[in-house]
Amino acid sequence: MSKQLTPETPMVKQYLEIKQQHQDKILFFRLGDFYEMFFEDAKLVSGELELTLTGRGKDENRIPMCGIPYHALDSYLPRLINKGYKVAICEQTEDPALAKGLTKREVVRIVTPGTILESNMLTDKQSNYLMAVAKDKDKYGIALVEASTGDFKVTEVNSKAQLLDEISRFNPSEILLPEELKEEVSIHLTAFHPDSVKKSEEKLLAHFKVSSLASFGCQELDLAKIAASGAIDYLKETQKTALDHISRIKTYFLGDFMIFDNTTRRNLEINKTIRDNSFKGSLLWVLDQTKTSMGGRLLREWLNQPLLNLVKIKERQEAVAELANDLILREELKSFLKDIYDIERLTVKVANASANARDLVALKESLAILPELSSALGPTASALLVNVRKTISGTSSFQKILAMIDQALVPEPPLQIKEGGMIKRGHNAELDEIWNVSHGGKEWLIELENKEKARAGMKNLKVGYNRVFGYYIEVSASNLSLVPENYIRKQTLTNGERFITPELKEKETLLLNASERLVNLEYELFSALRKDVALHTLELQQLAQSIALLDVLLSLANNAVENNYVCPEIFPAEDHVLMIRDGRHPVIEKTLRNVSFTPNDNSMDQENERLIVLTGPNMSGKSTYMRQTALILLLAQIGSFVPCREAQLSIVDRIFTRVGAMDDIFAGQSTFMVEMTETANILNNATKNSFIILDELGRGTSTFDGMSLAWAVAEYIHLRIGAKTIFATHYHELVQLAGQYKGIKNYNVAVEEKNGKITFLHRVLPGGADKSYGIHVAELAGLPTELLGRAREILAGMESQQAEVMGDRQLKLF
Repeated sequence: MSKQLTPETPMVKQYLEIKQQHQDKILFFRLGDFYEMFFEDAKLVSGELELTLTGRGKDENRIPMCGIPYHALDSYLPRLINKGYKVAICEQTEDPALAKGLTKREVVRIVTPGTILESNMLTDKQSNYLMAVAKDKDKYGIALVEASTGDFKVTEVNSKAQLLDEISRFNPSEILLPEELKEEVSIHLTAFHPDSVKKSEEKLLAHFKVSSLASFGCQELDLAKIAASGAIDYLKETQKTALDHISRIKTYFLGDFMIFDNTTRRNLEINKTIRDNSFKGSLLWVLDQTKTSMGGRLLREWLNQPLLNLVKIKERQEAVAELANDLILREELKSFLKDIYDIERLTVKVANASANARDLVALKESLAILPELSSALGPTASALLVNVRKTISGTSSFQKILAMIDQALVPEPPLQIKEGGMIKRGHNAELDEIWNVSHGGKEWLIELENKEKARAGMKNLKVGYNRVFGYYIEVSASNLSLVPENYIRKQTLTNGERFITPELKEKETLLLNASERLVNLEYELFSALRKDVALHTLELQQLAQSIALLDVLLSLANNAVENNYVCPEIFPAEDHVLMIRDGRHPVIEKTLRNVSFTPNDNSMDQENERLIVLTGPNMSGKSTYMRQTALILLLAQIGSFVPCREAQLSIVDRIFTRVGAMDDIFAGQSTFMVEMTETANILNNATKNSFIILDELGRGTSTFDGMSLAWAVAEYIHLRIGAKTIFATHYHELVQLAGQYKGIKNYNVAVEEKNGKITFLHRVLPGGADKSYGIHVAELAGLPTELLGRAREILAGMESQQAEVMGDRQLKLF
């Protein structure tokens, strides 16, 4: 940039014109080897990235600016995107050397949180969804697209609560949302101005090149079509490509999957722990033995979308069982899968013309494993594994792609694709000829140097090159008297001079032209190769999905063997079976050190044992018992084996949890309000096919208020809803429910008391507990002895008064 940088200069006018079209984005403006930012963008970025804010011009004409080297884009860009900013990448779209006047520049791509393609900005085993939402009254259309994989889903939901559940389930990085919904979510939001149903459908038909959306199952879902069209428009605007890798829509319905809301997902610690949001200690942490990024993403999806279809669950079980029963096959598959790259995301990079030579080599190396993988799967018989084998071995395209890449690219190409060094010798005759000229020239220069040393009698003469002055002959000051007559002075140095000869000048032109042509032709050949591979996008995507499926099934099988899981027997929902022998908590048993986990049974049905009132002291294991039952149900419905000795389970449509007390002060809600809101959600949405766990309901208010609410909630669930429920409580009065209603049973977590000391046995036994041992737990925690003695005196008095008030009276609210 020159010192004449003012708002009136052509370059600044060009910048302002482009910036005017992208006012809500940070503009990365390419100038030579740098991306520069100006004006308010410069001030913002310098602060966010801790860059030096500079400027050009004086006084009122001074323009704030800062910049980053173009090759450092991958280092700085993620930091801005992670903060929720959008960045428009503006490149030089013509060669500055050939430009007449100002070099042309255009925004070639917009990067937003939901449209990331760069591998270094993505989590390998986690999808990065963009969600679009369309609304009509109380109904919502949802579209979800994963730009880096091409995965595209749509559905419709019938309430705001269901919309929020889907947001929780998929955890999108960015949401296209109508203005009136912006207050509902805290994820990165982008305004969405939906088209009409007719225009949306026309856009989708044109994009997918079909005459009807019926084959995608969304022909009648008008709001889903509006959302899908909005998502496609946004991706085309940001990616500046045709999006050929998004070639189909998957329509799903909430009725296909078990539902659990964000509260349940958090309480069961499915993806991360409650305490520190850590992956370690979550259910996914236990299960994830996947060897590929594709498999890791699919396993996460399965965990967040357990099935309701009995046939599909059993298909998965059969495949897991077959792998679990074959140690040799499992070891073979593990050895193959660990060497397969992320074909799903590599394919999208190829389709979008953003893949480099290393990406294509990674794809080639992955495809080279397919014959052995297919052979290993040869003896398998379960339907899912047979289908995987057919996909892997069912087309010659994969070997064709492998051969194309192998013939064209060197085994270890450079990272950059416009600097040469990618293409094998022998692949292209013209390239080989240019290469011979270029590399033969180096030998010629060595010969020239030796010849000139001998002719002029100068031992320290040298032939060199730099980008500014080109090729030269350098002579030291002490030897200038020996310079031959045909030397032409080119540059004076402190300790000598540089010269050129007609012969060297002629060779320089030839060599520089050859080097430039070499790089350009390599790029042309690479681009043609990448385009040829992109023709097989759909086949590669199907391959990636099959490998991901195999990887997940193998991961579940390895867990089954290593952790001693068994295959549960699954029944239809209407059978209302829940029988678990020696059930274990899948996470806690993995984290215990030098202590064995104490297993427990659980047997529930619709008639005799539908609601369990579970009593016992804190720390005894009530919460573990409830959670492990919920997790076993969840695992069973993804097709996994489960941690127990034996299990017979009917499908449940939803899992609800009300566990613990969490303040939501910033939302203006107290602990008790949160507790009641979550309870209301359960009571309003649970069905007789649901499973509910409630822990210490009513503890956020006074004793009698809380006990009355807990009693009434238990009766309501039992009499009005009929869902299988475990109700843990310290209100021992609730054990009276078992005497009043058939189907309610009392259980307690056993404690051994000896000489005033207690030992937690962690065994769940029939019957109710007669006290909570709270003071004993306080003693274990180290409270002062004097305080504990006073607490025992107060407790005795209060228990005596409560007995007088309650008498033998029975509470019955329904």
